[in-house]
Amino acid sequence: MKENLISKITVKMVTDTCGVSRHTFYNHFHDVYDLLEWIFENEVIDELDECCNLSNWKNGVCLVLRYTLDNKSICINTCKSLGRELLEVFLQKTFHKVLIGVIAEITQNMDVDEKIKNQVATFFAYAITGEFLHWINSGLIEKKEDIADRIEIMLDGTILRIMTTNKK
Repeated sequence: MKENLISKITVKMVTDTCGVSRHTFYNHFHDVYDLLEWIFENEVIDELDECCNLSNWKNGVCLVLRYTLDNKSICINTCKSLGRELLEVFLQKTFHKVLIGVIAEITQNMDVDEKIKNQVATFFAYAITGEFLHWINSGLIEKKEDIADRIEIMLDGTILRIMTTNKK
């Protein structure tokens, strides 16, 4: 994916490059898109668990920003191909997980409906995903710190205010 769009990569290309048989590939993955999803899930998510709280969420955003920069050509090629939806879903799920942790911490002493908590996490996860996709589609020119700071400004106090006004 450093040189090709995912739509141009075949299972044969993967198996030849990795020195494994097609049978071995299909024992683990349904297709190249399944492999791409596995790569995203396994290269970022493991470190993210410690960032699912109020004091560390921005580090989670920075972790994904850093991964994106470190894998610039892969992320750009994914955005420009049929794999874009996988990237969008991955980012949305990633940020949703972080936000659910933040919201749980914010509301630990509040009586807020779980539906509201999930709606807020979903809304902001899509907003952050939109920021990421815009950044990737713009060629990753803007500094990652500026992206993280902008997200922080948008979220600062907003979730608390929503939760406070939506107590049961």
